[in-house]
Amino acid sequence: VQLQASGGGLVQPGGSLRLSCATSGFSLDEYDTGWFRQAPGKGREGVSCISSSGGTTYYADSVKGRFTISKDNSKNIVYLQMNNLKPEDTAVYYCNAGLLITIASSGSFWGQGTRVTVSS
Repeated sequence: VQLQASGGGLVQPGGSLRLSCATSGFSLDEYDTGWFRQAPGKGREGVSCISSSGGTTYYADSVKGRFTISKDNSKNIVYLQMNNLKPEDTAVYYCNAGLLITIASSGSFWGQGTRVTVSS
């Protein structure tokens, strides 16, 4: 199982970014997938996740209405569209996969992080 995150960068407050997680070694309809983040000096926290069926999505309260998780099973890619970014969204974002993922609990497989910096 491999996960490769990309799409991070520097963006001004109010801007948008789309993160991508390219996966291999499993099918997206087998595992839940999600995004977690770790801000400087803080622990890792759940941001959003999507069920293996794609029928259920979860979001942390801090990102509801601004972030959207989606996936393309045919391309084996999971996306995180982030709009109206705020300085407090600054963090390293990690993609994650496993049999059961919630905002509060991660799966077994991690990708490397991609850094998002929101600053003017």
